Amino acid sequence: MDRRIFEKGSPLRFVLTFLSLFLLLHYFNILFFGLTTPENHYSPFLDNHLNYIRGLRHLLLGSSEWLLRLAGYDTVSNDMELLVAGKGHIRVLYSCLGLGVMSFLTAFVIAFPATLRQKLVFLLPALIIIQLLNILRFVLLALFWKSPGSLIIDHHTVFDAIIYVLIVVSLYVWVQRRTRMPV
Repeated sequence: MDRRIFEKGSPLRFVLTFLSLFLLLHYFNILFFGLTTPENHYSPFLDNHLNYIRGLRHLLLGSSEWLLRLAGYDTVSNDMELLVAGKGHIRVLYSCLGLGVMSFLTAFVIAFPATLRQKLVFLLPALIIIQLLNILRFVLLALFWKSPGSLIIDHHTVFDAIIYVLIVVSLYVWVQRRTRMPV
Protein backbone atom coordinates (compact mmCIF):
# COMPACT_ATOMS: atom_id res chain seq x y z
CA MET A 1 0.00 0.00 0.00
CA ASP A 2 1.26 3.45 -0.87
CA ARG A 3 2.03 5.33 2.38
CA ARG A 4 1.46 8.73 0.72
CA ILE A 5 -2.30 8.31 0.98
CA PHE A 6 -1.92 8.66 4.78
CA GLU A 7 0.37 11.72 4.65
CA LYS A 8 -0.70 14.95 6.30
CA GLY A 9 -3.20 16.74 4.08
CA SER A 10 -4.33 13.65 2.15
CA PRO A 11 -8.08 13.21 1.67
CA LEU A 12 -8.07 9.67 3.09
CA ARG A 13 -6.28 10.79 6.24
CA PHE A 14 -8.81 13.60 6.67
CA VAL A 15 -11.80 11.25 6.27
CA LEU A 16 -10.38 8.65 8.66
CA THR A 17 -9.44 11.29 11.25
CA PHE A 18 -12.82 13.00 10.94
CA LEU A 19 -14.81 9.77 11.32
CA SER A 20 -12.65 8.59 14.22
CA LEU A 21 -12.94 11.89 16.07
CA PHE A 22 -16.66 12.19 15.45
CA LEU A 23 -17.35 8.67 16.72
CA LEU A 24 -15.07 9.24 19.72
CA LEU A 25 -16.73 12.55 20.69
CA HIS A 26 -20.26 11.39 19.98
CA TYR A 27 -20.02 8.13 21.90
CA PHE A 28 -18.01 9.68 24.72
CA ASN A 29 -20.91 12.10 25.30
CA ILE A 30 -23.38 9.20 25.34
CA LEU A 31 -21.15 7.19 27.69
CA PHE A 32 -20.69 10.17 30.00
CA PHE A 33 -24.44 10.81 30.03
CA GLY A 34 -24.96 7.18 31.02
CA LEU A 35 -22.40 7.46 33.81
CA THR A 36 -24.06 10.57 35.24
CA THR A 37 -27.64 9.29 35.08
CA PRO A 38 -28.63 7.47 38.30
CA GLU A 39 -30.50 4.60 36.65
CA ASN A 40 -27.48 3.52 34.57
CA HIS A 41 -23.89 2.70 35.58
CA TYR A 42 -23.93 5.71 37.85
CA SER A 43 -20.78 7.47 39.03
CA PRO A 44 -21.53 9.96 41.83
CA PHE A 45 -18.06 11.51 41.45
CA LEU A 46 -18.54 12.29 37.74
CA ASP A 47 -22.09 13.49 38.34
CA ASN A 48 -21.20 15.79 41.23
CA HIS A 49 -17.84 17.16 40.01
CA LEU A 50 -17.45 16.83 36.22
CA ASN A 51 -20.95 16.82 34.77
CA TYR A 52 -20.54 19.12 31.76
CA ILE A 53 -23.86 17.91 30.34
CA ARG A 54 -25.78 19.22 33.36
CA GLY A 55 -23.71 22.42 33.20
CA LEU A 56 -24.61 22.97 29.55
CA ARG A 57 -28.30 22.29 30.25
CA HIS A 58 -28.19 24.74 33.18
CA LEU A 59 -26.50 27.41 31.03
CA LEU A 60 -29.02 27.00 28.19
CA LEU A 61 -32.06 27.01 30.47
CA GLY A 62 -30.74 29.91 32.54
CA SER A 63 -29.99 31.97 29.44
CA SER A 64 -33.41 31.21 27.96
CA GLU A 65 -35.12 32.14 31.23
CA TRP A 66 -33.09 35.38 31.45
CA LEU A 67 -34.14 36.40 27.92
CA LEU A 68 -37.78 35.62 28.63
CA ARG A 69 -37.73 37.65 31.86
CA LEU A 70 -35.99 40.49 30.03
CA ALA A 71 -38.90 40.42 27.56
CA GLY A 72 -41.35 40.73 30.46
CA TYR A 73 -42.50 37.12 30.87
CA ASP A 74 -42.90 35.41 34.25
CA THR A 75 -40.94 32.16 34.30
CA VAL A 76 -40.23 29.23 36.58
CA SER A 77 -37.48 26.71 35.98
CA ASN A 78 -35.71 23.76 37.52
CA ASP A 79 -32.80 21.57 36.39
CA MET A 80 -34.62 20.31 33.29
CA GLU A 81 -37.71 22.42 32.63
CA LEU A 82 -38.74 25.96 31.87
CA LEU A 83 -42.30 27.24 32.26
CA VAL A 84 -43.56 30.57 30.94
CA ALA A 85 -46.68 31.69 32.80
CA GLY A 86 -49.69 31.71 30.51
CA LYS A 87 -47.71 30.30 27.58
CA GLY A 88 -46.06 26.91 27.67
CA HIS A 89 -43.21 24.89 28.99
CA ILE A 90 -40.29 22.90 27.69
CA ARG A 91 -38.31 19.98 29.05
CA VAL A 92 -34.67 20.00 27.96
CA LEU A 93 -33.45 16.44 27.46
CA TYR A 94 -30.01 15.18 26.40
CA SER A 95 -31.08 15.22 22.74
CA CYS A 96 -31.88 18.96 22.99
CA LEU A 97 -28.36 20.08 23.90
CA GLY A 98 -26.77 19.96 20.45
CA LEU A 99 -23.90 17.69 21.47
CA GLY A 100 -24.21 15.66 18.25
CA VAL A 101 -23.89 18.67 15.95
CA MET A 102 -21.09 20.08 18.10
CA SER A 103 -19.26 16.73 17.87
CA PHE A 104 -19.65 16.75 14.08
CA LEU A 105 -18.35 20.29 13.71
CA THR A 106 -15.48 19.80 16.16
CA ALA A 107 -14.34 16.58 14.48
CA PHE A 108 -14.42 18.17 11.04
CA VAL A 109 -12.46 21.26 12.07
CA ILE A 110 -9.83 19.29 14.02
CA ALA A 111 -9.37 16.81 11.16
CA PHE A 112 -9.03 19.50 8.50
CA PRO A 113 -5.43 20.49 7.69
CA ALA A 114 -5.17 24.04 9.02
CA THR A 115 -3.20 25.80 11.72
CA LEU A 116 -4.35 25.59 15.32
CA ARG A 117 -5.12 29.32 15.29
CA GLN A 118 -7.27 29.00 12.14
CA LYS A 119 -9.15 26.09 13.70
CA LEU A 120 -9.80 27.89 16.99
CA VAL A 121 -10.82 31.17 15.32
CA PHE A 122 -13.48 29.26 13.38
CA LEU A 123 -14.52 26.59 15.88
CA LEU A 124 -15.07 28.58 19.07
CA PRO A 125 -17.43 31.20 17.56
CA ALA A 126 -19.24 28.47 15.59
CA LEU A 127 -19.92 26.45 18.77
CA ILE A 128 -21.13 29.58 20.54
CA ILE A 129 -23.45 30.44 17.62
CA ILE A 130 -24.92 26.92 17.68
CA GLN A 131 -25.79 27.33 21.35
CA LEU A 132 -27.14 30.86 20.87
CA LEU A 133 -29.48 29.45 18.23
CA ASN A 134 -30.39 26.67 20.65
CA ILE A 135 -31.29 29.29 23.29
CA LEU A 136 -33.44 31.11 20.71
CA ARG A 137 -35.17 27.79 19.95
CA PHE A 138 -35.87 27.20 23.66
CA VAL A 139 -37.34 30.69 24.03
CA LEU A 140 -39.59 30.26 21.00
CA LEU A 141 -40.68 26.78 22.07
CA ALA A 142 -41.46 27.98 25.60
CA LEU A 143 -43.64 30.72 24.15
CA PHE A 144 -45.37 28.90 21.31
CA TRP A 145 -45.08 25.11 21.76
CA LYS A 146 -48.44 23.54 22.57
CA SER A 147 -48.15 19.75 22.36
CA PRO A 148 -46.17 17.19 20.38
CA GLY A 149 -49.32 16.00 18.60
CA SER A 150 -50.28 19.48 17.40
CA LEU A 151 -47.53 19.78 14.81
CA ILE A 152 -46.76 17.59 11.81
CA ILE A 153 -42.98 18.16 11.93
CA ASP A 154 -40.88 17.63 15.05
CA HIS A 155 -39.01 20.75 16.17
CA HIS A 156 -35.82 18.69 16.67
CA THR A 157 -35.86 17.74 12.99
CA VAL A 158 -36.40 21.33 11.86
CA PHE A 159 -33.70 22.70 14.19
CA ASP A 160 -31.19 20.01 13.20
CA ALA A 161 -31.82 20.64 9.50
CA ILE A 162 -31.30 24.39 9.92
CA ILE A 163 -28.14 23.90 12.00
CA TYR A 164 -26.64 21.35 9.59
CA VAL A 165 -27.31 23.63 6.59
CA LEU A 166 -25.62 26.51 8.44
CA ILE A 167 -22.69 24.26 9.39
CA VAL A 168 -22.23 22.94 5.85
CA VAL A 169 -22.32 26.45 4.36
CA SER A 170 -19.92 27.76 7.05
CA LEU A 171 -17.54 24.83 6.56
CA TYR A 172 -17.64 25.28 2.79
CA VAL A 173 -16.66 28.95 3.09
CA TRP A 174 -14.00 28.16 5.72
CA VAL A 175 -12.48 25.31 3.66
CA GLN A 176 -12.47 27.45 0.50
CA ARG A 177 -10.52 30.15 2.32
CA ARG A 178 -8.01 27.57 3.60
CA THR A 179 -7.48 25.86 0.23
CA ARG A 180 -7.48 28.87 -2.07
CA MET A 181 -4.43 28.70 -4.33
CA PRO A 182 -2.28 31.84 -4.63
CA VAL A 183 -2.51 33.53 -8.03
